[in-house]
Amino acid sequence: MTKILILTSTKRVEKFSDLSVLPKDWEFVFGESLNTDDAILNVASDADFIFADAVREVSKTLIDNMPNLKLIHSEGVGYNKIDILAAKEKSIYVCNNTAANSAAVAEQTILLILGLQRRLLEGDQLVRSGQQIEAKGSFILDGIPELGSCHVGLVGMGSIALETAKRLQPFGAQLSYFNRSRKSTVENELGLCYLPLEELCKQCDIISLHLPVTPETTGLINADLLSLMKPTTLLINTARGELVVQEDLVAALAAGQIAGAGLDTLYPEPVMLDNPLLNLPESCHYKLLFSPHIGGTTKPAFEKMHKTVWANILAVSNDAAPINCVNGL
Repeated sequence: MTKILILTSTKRVEKFSDLSVLPKDWEFVFGESLNTDDAILNVASDADFIFADAVREVSKTLIDNMPNLKLIHSEGVGYNKIDILAAKEKSIYVCNNTAANSAAVAEQTILLILGLQRRLLEGDQLVRSGQQIEAKGSFILDGIPELGSCHVGLVGMGSIALETAKRLQPFGAQLSYFNRSRKSTVENELGLCYLPLEELCKQCDIISLHLPVTPETTGLINADLLSLMKPTTLLINTARGELVVQEDLVAALAAGQIAGAGLDTLYPEPVMLDNPLLNLPESCHYKLLFSPHIGGTTKPAFEKMHKTVWANILAVSNDAAPINCVNGL
């Protein structure tokens, strides 16, 4: 008997996975509502596999007390909540769904850019309150930018940034990027210009974050880098909230240091009402455009991700190596 502990939404598994085609001797333990390690271990300490929401913690305590565990699989791209070192010590694979939702997140990035540039939320509210003509006149005089006239800087050059660059090209935007290592192929094929991070912050009209959360990237966008940006700059984050020092972003928006931010993700999640970004002065409300961390959550993306999870579990149960292993096994 193979036991699989599912630490993600039961409804998502039912919607995006066809469990009927999986081996009949597999037992599924749906642990979405289990909120402590002790509760999980009480019902699934003998599980062979964990299928976890990308933002669900899989701790060293769990890993150390599940002797049959062979694989921990993130439902999405992120895996920073999984103790990959503890897993590696016990020769347990940790896998993610790298690149599975790259196109979807790239689309969300474009949405947030255009929504901020065209003052979508503000315009909607003004029309609803009977001020359509006033809004139109005001927006025209303030100046409405076009994406094609902007210099866009991509921070990180993985699969999502690559897909974003491909979608930005037809708009005619000037494109630059920063990455730990230069990507000569991307530079040649897409015409991207490499810039050091500080230069990118100084020069670009739009700065879009496409990095994983690591000790090196946590808090990367802080007061120092924000102070380098132009007062017309827009900051876009469809990666992870931990990349941005939120208090510093609040200060930059309130002071007019940058023009706005489009955020698909905050920190921590779930987002609570005391988050500093939800408590900006009223004059700054339209400088922020939020989406509820849905950039990579399209139907095609979830179908692809779930298919990969079950294929990897099947591979490991048959003593084969999985794909997308992130902990060096």
